[in-house]
Amino acid sequence: MRIKVRTLQALMCGALLLTSGGAGSGLFAAEAGEGAEGATQTDWKAWHADFDVANKGALQRGARNFANYCLGCHSLKYMRYSRLGQDLGIPDDLLNKYLVPPGDKPANYILTTMPPGDAEAWFGKTPPDLSLMARARGTDYIYRVFKTYYLDPTRPTGANNLQLPGIAMPHVLSELEGLKKPVYKSVEKRGEDGKTTTEQVFDHFEQVAPGRMNAEEYDAFVRDTVAFLSYVGEPAQIQRHALGIWVVLFLLVFTWLAWLLKKEYWKDVH
Repeated sequence: MRIKVRTLQALMCGALLLTSGGAGSGLFAAEAGEGAEGATQTDWKAWHADFDVANKGALQRGARNFANYCLGCHSLKYMRYSRLGQDLGIPDDLLNKYLVPPGDKPANYILTTMPPGDAEAWFGKTPPDLSLMARARGTDYIYRVFKTYYLDPTRPTGANNLQLPGIAMPHVLSELEGLKKPVYKSVEKRGEDGKTTTEQVFDHFEQVAPGRMNAEEYDAFVRDTVAFLSYVGEPAQIQRHALGIWVVLFLLVFTWLAWLLKKEYWKDVH
């Protein structure tokens, strides 16, 4: 019985570490991201948007990024400005000054002013609402979309994307990231029939023109934006993560009390 109790306590301690790990995940996420991308750009599908959704500073910067670069085309139709300000700790005066568009009220939903007809005429399709995009596609998917734009003169926008080939959205962050082109390498592959073919495989990006940010600054910009979209997809997750720590602590204390009670009841039996 003592072994089982200790095992249960160890498991619950591990759960506590996993639950509270979000507080420090930002530092480790940055190191992991830099290592993965710095070591090899070839395996871009392995890039991860690691971030700490409990970091309100990152979420505030992500909200700023969305308002400046995304709101012109994309909406967040399930999110109100007032809820945004309350969750992210943004004072009302700053919320109205920097995020709420002129003429809107904090109680309004976050909607773009671009008419759907104009958007379809300009881009070929209406830009999607991004309220649930992080939940539908995943944060890694959004992160890689922002990170894998490249020059493509054959496209109407002059840009293409490794994560989403044929993307209709222009590279709106090119002024920040700069312009880059893909470099391919020849790889020989042997088919099932035994014949060897040569294929062109993506190797790395080559910078063509610099942007206003260096690679580390742009990566942080993208991570903040992705963190914000993750929050928008499930606003309650901030409170859920904070509450989870107390729930696990309660379970640990309850387990300890139950163990003491068991010990008291069984001492005469032994």
